[in-house]
Amino acid sequence: MIRLSFLLFLFIFLTNNTFAQMSQMKVLELSDAERIVNAAQERANQDNWTVAIAVVDAGGHLILLKKLDGTQIRSVQIATEKAQTAVYYKRPTKVFQDRVAEGNTGILGLPDAIPFEGGIPIEVDGKIIGAIGVSGVTAQQDGIVAQAGLDAL
Repeated sequence: MIRLSFLLFLFIFLTNNTFAQMSQMKVLELSDAERIVNAAQERANQDNWTVAIAVVDAGGHLILLKKLDGTQIRSVQIATEKAQTAVYYKRPTKVFQDRVAEGNTGILGLPDAIPFEGGIPIEVDGKIIGAIGVSGVTAQQDGIVAQAGLDAL
């Protein structure tokens, strides 16, 4: 009976500890995504750049997308894919762009990898909780806008 009580106590203790750890994990919320997108839009507007801005969660699922007036239609999908690439591979998409420029064309065969600057992971306490992706101007300008959004968090 004492052993059963001890096992029950141990089970409850470990279960509660696991749930406590899970509840402390940071997730990217809509309000965070709105702050990121608004800052990115503000930066794009400074130079009259027409871009699409996408924010995804840690699984690569779209949280928020904004297409500024005059942005080419295809930029919507590219911005989303840049954000997903940054989440899936846990690095900025500029890393892929740089490797291709150095001659590593094998990167072009990676699944779900967009090798153009403009996708940046969102990291909190060493964990990637999402990413921002921007498309519509040059890759370097997309990167500038994405970084401005990330800096708002």
